[in-house]
Amino acid sequence: MAGKRSGWALVGRYSGLAFLLPATTFAGYVVGWLLDRWLGTGFLYLVFLLAGIAGGFIELVRTLRRDLEDERS
Repeated sequence: MAGKRSGWALVGRYSGLAFLLPATTFAGYVVGWLLDRWLGTGFLYLVFLLAGIAGGFIELVRTLRRDLEDERS
């Protein structure tokens, strides 16, 4: 029973995941945009945007895998 979570705990956990991907995407874009302005380049926003998207997806998959493994045990 230690692995069981209440319904509200699951709602909180998954609603946090709903904001994870947009937040990491936005953060990556802003960091890249700021670096572009500072360094005078025009491509870093795209690099950091893609890095933010990748980081968000990686965290999403890690969390879902962990939850599935907890559910099976």
